[in-house]
Amino acid sequence: MAVELSTATTLKPYNLLQTSSPKTTSTIFFTPLTTFRHKTLLKTQRNSRTSPFTVCVLMEDPKHTTQINTEEKTELPNNKPNPQFSLSQKLARKKSQRSTYLVAAVMSSFGVTSMAILAVYYRFSWQMEGSGEVPWSEMFGTFALSVGAAVGMEFWARWAHEVLWHASLWHMHESHHRPREGPFELNDVFAIINAVPAIALLSYGFFNKGLVPGLCFGAGLGITVFGIAYMFVHDGLVHKRFPVGPIANVPYFTRVAAAHQLHHSDKFKGVPYGLFLGPKEVEEVGGLEELEKEISRRTRSYTGS
Repeated sequence: MAVELSTATTLKPYNLLQTSSPKTTSTIFFTPLTTFRHKTLLKTQRNSRTSPFTVCVLMEDPKHTTQINTEEKTELPNNKPNPQFSLSQKLARKKSQRSTYLVAAVMSSFGVTSMAILAVYYRFSWQMEGSGEVPWSEMFGTFALSVGAAVGMEFWARWAHEVLWHASLWHMHESHHRPREGPFELNDVFAIINAVPAIALLSYGFFNKGLVPGLCFGAGLGITVFGIAYMFVHDGLVHKRFPVGPIANVPYFTRVAAAHQLHHSDKFKGVPYGLFLGPKEVEEVGGLEELEKEISRRTRSYTGS
């Protein structure tokens, strides 16, 4: 039997609670409740010294309870993505990104290299037109400073990488230490920043005669050569943003790539920060064993692919 306390507002019996003296008996009329079938009324009256209290309990027959039929909810099938299809999409997107960056790298490298060669040729041929004398001092200064600027850029990149890129400019360089979304990343802006002084030095050295313009021309040429080499070794060989062909088979470049991979693993607090002299930095902090392990791992990956 289900027991319910009736507190419905529709039931308003006359004199439901009536204050009276202890000698009188309170009467309750339950006329509205007589319309319900199969229900009995249990009235309990309790007299106290203060006021009478009446409890009304309705006893309901469970045979006549209303059953509510709930509609079964049909569950939608769990449409899980096909792992094989997702993998093929990821590989296709990665291939497209590598192709895009490869086109940009080849065009920029070919354009810059051809312009540099033509600039060197026309600069000295233009200076020899009047007198016919070969400016040996300028030529020596130009090529000497080209080599010096290329080597100096390695130390500049090492210092800037540690002091600037991993400090105040980390909000830009961080994109290089996270999975790349697309063919380019915010860190590529540093290549454009380094190209600005190179273009300025080349322009000044090309359109002016003399030893100082020749030295400036050589410095701009060295920065350009370093930038091209850095792009092929760092972006192509290390991070595989585009295929580099036979460069991957050069033993020293393999050590350079392995050393730079240790930089991204952060096993030696970011060392090495340089690129071409990275293996030497790793040896200085006692990471020769880890370097050899990384070289073996990269060799196996290239052999397997």
